[in-house]
Amino acid sequence: MSDATAPVEAAATAALIEARGVTRTLPEGSGSSRAEGATLVRDVSLSIGKGEFVAVTGPSGSGKSSLLYLLGLLDRPTTGEVLLEGRDTAGLSAGEMAALRLARLGFVFQFHFLLPEFSALDNVLIPIRRLGRLKDRAARDRARALLATLGLEDAAAKLPEQLSGGMRQRVAIARALANDPALILADEPTGNLDTRNAAAVFDTFGELVARDGRTVIVVTHDPGLAARTTREVHLVDGKVMYDERVRREPQPPPHPSPAKAGEGEEG
Repeated sequence: MSDATAPVEAAATAALIEARGVTRTLPEGSGSSRAEGATLVRDVSLSIGKGEFVAVTGPSGSGKSSLLYLLGLLDRPTTGEVLLEGRDTAGLSAGEMAALRLARLGFVFQFHFLLPEFSALDNVLIPIRRLGRLKDRAARDRARALLATLGLEDAAAKLPEQLSGGMRQRVAIARALANDPALILADEPTGNLDTRNAAAVFDTFGELVARDGRTVIVVTHDPGLAARTTREVHLVDGKVMYDERVRREPQPPPHPSPAKAGEGEEG
């Protein structure tokens, strides 16, 4: 393994997301089930460029999800900086952070968090409508195109309870792509799936990297799935123990890429 203090060679492109000396410690009186004052992430520095497929690995309690939440602007570091596309996010208000997440980031979690009373199509439409870039017809065209690209064209009108676990997670991926984000962050997205569906989800992530040049960061405890990525960041007790790139190129699928968020925009 490489020296934990030796940074991975600089990416060919400028950093899309960057952590500089990031530490996250639970404050006193936080009410967390974890010990108050516990350090979840310790002095982590990472630079991740466009088109990278990164696995964050490590034992339970190592800080994998905590790091993902910092990179996804869902949490703020106690010390250090997180930069998105070169922009320091430290001074942003909660509202500005939420707007930046909506416009530039997409999230997929272990539980799909689809609204049960909404169809697959309407679940994908939620972030599109909230951002407000597309009018209704263009928004629906965008959502349908994403579902079709993920093999869910015939499931658009179905409720989540009518879909398999793998299908629900693909709807969640479509929703994460709704606003054409620069970065997809996934927290144990295969934790509730069988082996076949888990592999299919990672195939989808690999396609997004190879076909669209998107950046995907995924937390996983499965070494077999981590081996499908092109870079692995391994944490122990909140610290990066190694950060290695693998010379592996995800293969794009034969079908076309999803429509870009601005395509078909009206008015």
